[in-house]
Amino acid sequence: MTAAPPRSWSRDGADWPNRGTSRFISAGDLVWHVQMMGTGPAIFLAHGTGAATHSWRDLMPALARHFTVVGVDLPGHGFTAAPPWHGLSLPGMARDLKTLLDALEVTPVLAIGHSAGAAILARMCLDGLIAPAGLVSLNGAFIPFPGPGGTFFAPLARVLVGLPLLPQLFAWRAKDPRVTERLLAGTGSRLDPVGADFYGRLIRNPDHAAAALRMMASWDLAPLLRELPALVPALLLIVGDADRLIAPGDAQKLQRLLPHAEIAEMQGLGHLAHEERPGETAELIVGFARRLGVLEAA
Repeated sequence: MTAAPPRSWSRDGADWPNRGTSRFISAGDLVWHVQMMGTGPAIFLAHGTGAATHSWRDLMPALARHFTVVGVDLPGHGFTAAPPWHGLSLPGMARDLKTLLDALEVTPVLAIGHSAGAAILARMCLDGLIAPAGLVSLNGAFIPFPGPGGTFFAPLARVLVGLPLLPQLFAWRAKDPRVTERLLAGTGSRLDPVGADFYGRLIRNPDHAAAALRMMASWDLAPLLRELPALVPALLLIVGDADRLIAPGDAQKLQRLLPHAEIAEMQGLGHLAHEERPGETAELIVGFARRLGVLEAA
Protein backbone atom coordinates (compact mmCIF):
# COMPACT_ATOMS: atom_id res chain seq x y z
CA MET A 1 0.00 0.00 0.00
CA THR A 2 1.59 3.29 -1.14
CA ALA A 3 0.83 6.33 1.01
CA ALA A 4 -0.70 9.33 -0.73
CA PRO A 5 1.43 12.49 -0.80
CA PRO A 6 0.43 15.31 1.56
CA ARG A 7 -2.09 17.89 0.39
CA SER A 8 -0.66 20.52 -1.92
CA TRP A 9 -2.54 23.68 -2.91
CA SER A 10 -0.60 23.99 -6.16
CA ARG A 11 -1.39 20.39 -7.11
CA ASP A 12 -4.59 19.30 -5.32
CA GLY A 13 -6.11 22.79 -5.36
CA ALA A 14 -5.26 23.65 -8.95
CA ASP A 15 -8.90 23.46 -10.04
CA TRP A 16 -10.51 24.03 -6.63
CA PRO A 17 -13.94 25.68 -6.88
CA ASN A 18 -13.80 29.47 -6.52
CA ARG A 19 -10.01 29.25 -6.27
CA GLY A 20 -9.63 32.94 -7.10
CA THR A 21 -11.31 33.86 -3.82
CA SER A 22 -9.00 31.69 -1.70
CA ARG A 23 -6.45 32.94 0.80
CA PHE A 24 -4.37 31.36 3.54
CA ILE A 25 -4.62 32.96 6.97
CA SER A 26 -2.49 32.31 10.06
CA ALA A 27 -4.68 32.46 13.17
CA GLY A 28 -3.94 30.83 16.50
CA ASP A 29 -1.78 27.79 15.87
CA LEU A 30 -3.23 27.00 12.44
CA VAL A 31 -2.92 28.09 8.84
CA TRP A 32 -6.45 28.23 7.44
CA HIS A 33 -7.81 27.99 3.92
CA VAL A 34 -10.46 30.71 3.63
CA GLN A 35 -12.63 31.85 0.72
CA MET A 36 -14.23 35.32 0.65
CA MET A 37 -16.43 36.90 -2.00
CA GLY A 38 -19.21 39.44 -2.46
CA THR A 39 -20.16 42.67 -0.73
CA GLY A 40 -22.68 43.59 1.93
CA PRO A 41 -23.33 42.20 5.42
CA ALA A 42 -20.94 39.42 6.38
CA ILE A 43 -22.09 35.81 6.67
CA PHE A 44 -20.00 32.83 7.77
CA LEU A 45 -20.25 29.29 6.38
CA ALA A 46 -19.10 26.11 8.14
CA HIS A 47 -19.20 22.80 6.26
CA GLY A 48 -19.79 19.36 7.73
CA THR A 49 -17.48 16.49 8.71
CA GLY A 50 -15.39 15.19 5.84
CA ALA A 51 -16.24 18.06 3.48
CA ALA A 52 -14.46 21.34 2.64
CA THR A 53 -15.20 24.64 0.91
CA HIS A 54 -15.97 22.77 -2.31
CA SER A 55 -19.34 22.02 -0.69
CA TRP A 56 -20.27 25.69 -1.22
CA ARG A 57 -19.05 25.86 -4.83
CA ASP A 58 -22.41 27.02 -6.21
CA LEU A 59 -24.07 28.36 -3.05
CA MET A 60 -21.33 30.90 -2.23
CA PRO A 61 -21.59 32.80 -5.55
CA ALA A 62 -25.40 32.87 -5.23
CA LEU A 63 -25.16 34.33 -1.72
CA ALA A 64 -22.39 36.75 -2.75
CA ARG A 65 -24.98 38.75 -4.71
CA HIS A 66 -26.30 39.93 -1.34
CA PHE A 67 -23.57 39.35 1.25
CA THR A 68 -19.87 39.28 1.96
CA VAL A 69 -19.54 35.51 2.17
CA VAL A 70 -16.78 33.88 4.23
CA GLY A 71 -16.21 30.14 3.96
CA VAL A 72 -13.46 28.11 5.58
CA ASP A 73 -12.03 24.61 5.54
CA LEU A 74 -12.50 23.33 9.09
CA PRO A 75 -9.36 22.29 11.02
CA GLY A 76 -7.67 19.33 9.36
CA HIS A 77 -10.12 19.39 6.45
CA GLY A 78 -9.41 20.39 2.89
CA PHE A 79 -6.40 22.70 2.95
CA THR A 80 -6.50 23.86 6.58
CA ALA A 81 -3.82 22.53 8.92
CA ALA A 82 -4.77 19.94 11.52
CA PRO A 83 -4.82 20.88 15.22
CA PRO A 84 -3.97 18.58 18.14
CA TRP A 85 -6.61 15.95 18.89
CA HIS A 86 -8.47 18.11 21.47
CA GLY A 87 -8.82 20.84 18.85
CA LEU A 88 -11.23 18.63 16.89
CA SER A 89 -13.81 18.55 19.67
CA LEU A 90 -16.93 20.68 19.38
CA PRO A 91 -15.75 23.34 21.89
CA GLY A 92 -12.20 23.22 20.51
CA MET A 93 -13.29 23.90 16.94
CA ALA A 94 -15.63 26.65 18.15
CA ARG A 95 -12.74 28.42 19.90
CA ASP A 96 -10.42 28.04 16.91
CA LEU A 97 -13.03 29.45 14.52
CA LYS A 98 -13.46 32.45 16.82
CA THR A 99 -9.70 33.06 16.60
CA LEU A 100 -9.96 32.96 12.82
CA LEU A 101 -12.89 35.39 12.69
CA ASP A 102 -10.98 37.78 14.94
CA ALA A 103 -7.97 37.61 12.61
CA LEU A 104 -10.24 38.30 9.63
CA GLU A 105 -12.03 41.08 11.54
CA VAL A 106 -15.35 39.55 10.47
CA THR A 107 -18.53 39.84 12.53
CA PRO A 108 -21.18 37.75 10.79
CA VAL A 109 -24.85 38.76 10.79
CA LEU A 110 -25.75 35.21 9.77
CA ALA A 111 -23.99 31.93 10.53
CA ILE A 112 -24.74 29.07 8.12
CA GLY A 113 -23.68 25.52 8.89
CA HIS A 114 -24.15 22.19 7.21
CA SER A 115 -24.51 19.05 9.33
CA ALA A 116 -21.76 19.14 12.00
CA GLY A 117 -20.94 22.69 10.91
CA ALA A 118 -24.35 23.80 12.24
CA ALA A 119 -23.54 22.28 15.63
CA ILE A 120 -20.19 24.07 15.76
CA LEU A 121 -21.84 27.41 14.99
CA ALA A 122 -24.53 26.79 17.62
CA ARG A 123 -21.77 26.07 20.14
CA MET A 124 -20.12 29.36 19.19
CA CYS A 125 -23.40 31.21 19.75
CA LEU A 126 -24.04 29.54 23.12
CA ASP A 127 -20.49 30.31 24.27
CA GLY A 128 -20.78 33.96 23.28
CA LEU A 129 -18.09 33.64 20.61
CA ILE A 130 -20.37 35.01 17.88
CA ALA A 131 -23.70 36.84 18.06
CA PRO A 132 -25.36 36.68 14.65
CA ALA A 133 -28.97 37.73 14.15
CA GLY A 134 -29.70 34.29 12.71
CA LEU A 135 -28.35 30.76 12.50
CA VAL A 136 -29.14 28.67 9.42
CA SER A 137 -28.89 24.90 9.83
CA LEU A 138 -28.60 22.85 6.64
CA ASN A 139 -29.54 19.32 7.73
CA GLY A 140 -27.86 20.15 11.04
CA ALA A 141 -26.43 17.45 13.31
CA PHE A 142 -27.69 18.52 16.75
CA ILE A 143 -29.18 15.32 18.16
CA PRO A 144 -27.04 12.33 19.24
CA PHE A 145 -27.68 9.02 17.55
CA PRO A 146 -30.59 7.30 19.31
CA GLY A 147 -30.28 4.09 21.27
CA PRO A 148 -27.16 2.25 22.43
CA GLY A 149 -25.34 3.08 19.19
CA GLY A 150 -25.17 6.70 20.25
CA THR A 151 -23.15 5.93 23.38
CA PHE A 152 -21.12 3.16 21.75
CA PHE A 153 -20.00 4.99 18.59
CA ALA A 154 -17.68 7.63 20.04
CA PRO A 155 -15.62 5.27 22.26
CA LEU A 156 -15.33 2.82 19.36
CA ALA A 157 -14.25 5.61 17.02
CA ARG A 158 -11.60 6.72 19.51
CA VAL A 159 -10.17 3.20 19.56
CA LEU A 160 -10.19 2.95 15.79
CA VAL A 161 -8.54 6.30 15.08
CA GLY A 162 -5.81 5.35 17.54
CA LEU A 163 -4.67 2.80 14.97
CA PRO A 164 -1.95 4.70 13.08
CA LEU A 165 -2.55 3.09 9.69
CA LEU A 166 -6.34 3.43 9.64
CA PRO A 167 -6.49 6.76 7.73
CA GLN A 168 -4.02 5.44 5.15
CA LEU A 169 -6.04 2.25 4.80
CA PHE A 170 -9.29 4.19 4.44
CA ALA A 171 -7.77 6.52 1.82
CA TRP A 172 -6.25 3.60 -0.06
CA ARG A 173 -9.59 1.78 -0.08
CA ALA A 174 -11.27 4.94 -1.39
CA LYS A 175 -9.27 4.71 -4.61
CA ASP A 176 -12.07 2.40 -5.70
CA PRO A 177 -14.69 4.86 -7.10
CA ARG A 178 -17.45 2.62 -5.78
CA VAL A 179 -16.47 3.64 -2.24
CA THR A 180 -17.28 7.29 -2.97
CA GLU A 181 -20.45 6.25 -4.78
CA ARG A 182 -21.64 4.26 -1.76
CA LEU A 183 -20.79 7.05 0.69
CA LEU A 184 -22.69 9.62 -1.35
CA ALA A 185 -25.63 7.27 -1.90
CA GLY A 186 -25.81 6.94 1.89
CA THR A 187 -26.53 10.66 2.14
CA GLY A 188 -29.68 10.41 0.05
CA SER A 189 -28.29 13.07 -2.31
CA ARG A 190 -27.55 12.83 -6.01
CA LEU A 191 -24.58 14.97 -6.99
CA ASP A 192 -23.29 15.74 -10.44
CA PRO A 193 -19.98 14.10 -11.44
CA VAL A 194 -17.95 17.23 -10.62
CA GLY A 195 -19.33 17.46 -7.09
CA ALA A 196 -18.84 13.75 -6.51
CA ASP A 197 -15.25 13.96 -7.77
CA PHE A 198 -14.28 16.53 -5.14
CA TYR A 199 -15.54 14.26 -2.36
CA GLY A 200 -13.60 11.39 -3.88
CA ARG A 201 -10.39 13.41 -3.92
CA LEU A 202 -10.80 14.38 -0.28
CA ILE A 203 -11.48 10.92 1.10
CA ARG A 204 -8.54 9.54 -0.86
CA ASN A 205 -6.22 11.81 1.11
CA PRO A 206 -5.13 10.24 4.43
CA ASP A 207 -4.62 13.61 6.18
CA HIS A 208 -8.16 14.68 5.41
CA ALA A 209 -9.52 11.23 6.31
CA ALA A 210 -7.65 11.30 9.62
CA ALA A 211 -9.13 14.70 10.54
CA ALA A 212 -12.66 13.56 9.72
CA LEU A 213 -12.27 10.35 11.76
CA ARG A 214 -10.73 12.18 14.73
CA MET A 215 -13.46 14.80 14.61
CA MET A 216 -16.11 12.08 14.84
CA ALA A 217 -14.22 10.44 17.68
CA SER A 218 -14.15 13.74 19.60
CA TRP A 219 -17.82 14.57 19.05
CA ASP A 220 -20.22 14.89 21.99
CA LEU A 221 -23.58 16.45 21.16
CA ALA A 222 -25.31 15.78 24.49
CA PRO A 223 -24.13 19.02 26.21
CA LEU A 224 -25.06 21.07 23.16
CA LEU A 225 -28.56 19.60 23.05
CA ARG A 226 -29.09 20.32 26.76
CA GLU A 227 -28.08 23.96 26.30
CA LEU A 228 -29.79 24.56 22.98
CA PRO A 229 -32.95 26.13 24.47
CA ALA A 230 -30.73 29.08 25.50
CA LEU A 231 -29.82 29.79 21.87
CA VAL A 232 -30.30 33.52 21.21
CA PRO A 233 -30.16 33.92 17.39
CA ALA A 234 -33.21 33.14 15.30
CA LEU A 235 -32.96 29.63 13.88
CA LEU A 236 -33.84 28.42 10.39
CA LEU A 237 -33.78 24.65 9.92
CA ILE A 238 -33.45 23.75 6.24
CA VAL A 239 -34.20 20.05 5.85
CA GLY A 240 -33.86 17.67 2.92
CA ASP A 241 -36.77 15.28 3.31
CA ALA A 242 -34.76 12.41 1.77
CA ASP A 243 -31.76 12.83 4.11
CA ARG A 244 -30.45 9.37 5.08
CA LEU A 245 -27.87 10.62 7.61
CA ILE A 246 -29.86 13.06 9.78
CA ALA A 247 -33.49 12.08 10.34
CA PRO A 248 -35.71 14.80 8.82
CA GLY A 249 -37.96 14.43 11.87
CA ASP A 250 -35.15 15.83 14.05
CA ALA A 251 -36.23 19.31 12.92
CA GLN A 252 -39.57 18.92 14.68
CA LYS A 253 -37.80 17.77 17.85
CA LEU A 254 -35.61 20.86 17.74
CA GLN A 255 -38.63 23.08 17.16
CA ARG A 256 -40.16 21.75 20.36
CA LEU A 257 -37.01 22.94 22.18
CA LEU A 258 -37.01 26.25 20.30
CA PRO A 259 -40.65 27.02 19.41
CA HIS A 260 -39.73 30.07 17.33
CA ALA A 261 -37.42 28.07 15.03
CA GLU A 262 -38.51 27.99 11.41
CA ILE A 263 -38.47 24.81 9.32
CA ALA A 264 -38.06 24.86 5.53
CA GLU A 265 -38.33 21.44 3.92
CA MET A 266 -36.71 20.77 0.56
CA GLN A 267 -38.58 18.04 -1.26
CA GLY A 268 -36.76 15.03 -2.68
CA LEU A 269 -33.32 16.12 -1.49
CA GLY A 270 -30.81 14.42 0.77
CA HIS A 271 -28.13 15.41 3.25
CA LEU A 272 -26.32 17.52 0.64
CA ALA A 273 -29.45 19.41 -0.39
CA HIS A 274 -27.56 22.71 -0.64
CA GLU A 275 -25.33 21.15 -3.30
CA GLU A 276 -28.24 19.61 -5.18
CA ARG A 277 -30.24 22.86 -5.37
CA PRO A 278 -27.97 25.77 -4.41
CA GLY A 279 -30.24 28.40 -5.97
CA GLU A 280 -33.26 27.31 -3.93
CA THR A 281 -31.12 27.15 -0.79
CA ALA A 282 -29.85 30.68 -1.40
CA GLU A 283 -33.42 31.96 -1.79
CA LEU A 284 -34.38 30.45 1.58
CA ILE A 285 -31.37 32.07 3.27
CA VAL A 286 -31.95 35.48 1.64
CA GLY A 287 -35.62 35.39 2.65
CA PHE A 288 -34.64 34.57 6.24
CA ALA A 289 -32.15 37.47 6.26
CA ARG A 290 -34.84 39.86 5.05
CA ARG A 291 -37.28 38.71 7.72
CA LEU A 292 -34.59 39.41 10.32
CA GLY A 293 -33.91 42.84 8.87
CA VAL A 294 -30.25 42.21 8.05
CA LEU A 295 -31.06 42.65 4.36
CA GLU A 296 -33.41 45.21 2.86
CA ALA A 297 -36.62 43.89 1.35
CA ALA A 298 -36.46 43.24 -2.38
